Amino acid sequence: MNIDEAVRRLEELSDPESVAGMARYGINPENTLGVSIPKLRRLAREAGKDHALALDLWSTGIHEARILAGMVDEASAVAEGQMDAWAEEFDSWDVCDQVCMNLFWLTPYAYDKCYQWSSAEKEFGKRAGFALMARLAWSDKDASDEKIAGFLAPIEREATDERNYVKKAVNWALRQVGKRNLNLNGLAIGCAKRIAGMDSKTARWVAADALKELESEAVQRRLGAR
Repeated sequence: MNIDEAVRRLEELSDPESVAGMARYGINPENTLGVSIPKLRRLAREAGKDHALALDLWSTGIHEARILAGMVDEASAVAEGQMDAWAEEFDSWDVCDQVCMNLFWLTPYAYDKCYQWSSAEKEFGKRAGFALMARLAWSDKDASDEKIAGFLAPIEREATDERNYVKKAVNWALRQVGKRNLNLNGLAIGCAKRIAGMDSKTARWVAADALKELESEAVQRRLGAR
């Protein structure tokens, strides 16, 4: 599949009425066609893995084309510079999350980018750092507890960031670390309690929401059964 065919297919799948609905969920409506994630996944399977196509899709600036780029790109072909360039251009939480969840976490640069982007100035660039942490904590089964616990320092450091899509990602990363196993659950709960003591309404929300899940009977029972 070449770029012209891919864009044509995206335009055929477009649903302008869906764009308004997406906007209500905080998705940037600019250059957006209204194509659902399930439809994008089907198109990605049809296209197959193709690094060159991914770069072309990203360059269009079309919202769904950029999500599709993260689905079809080959992690082994992704350069560190490409990751930085794409993260710099994230302009919506769903593009950020989809690219991180589908592609970036599989690259050899994922852990470095977690830490680098966690102090980024732009809202969605910073969110990308914590979205990557959440994905790695959930999916990198070979990572040691020590490696995953390293995420807690930037989580604690950035828990006072009041921007909506940053604080939600900080909370997300904290919860994912704490749901990995009993040891990390204890460390995450300790982190959350320190965050709860900060003089920040945002930090207190991050902590309270995380503790509600991490200390819940359901999570404790599941982790204890392992």
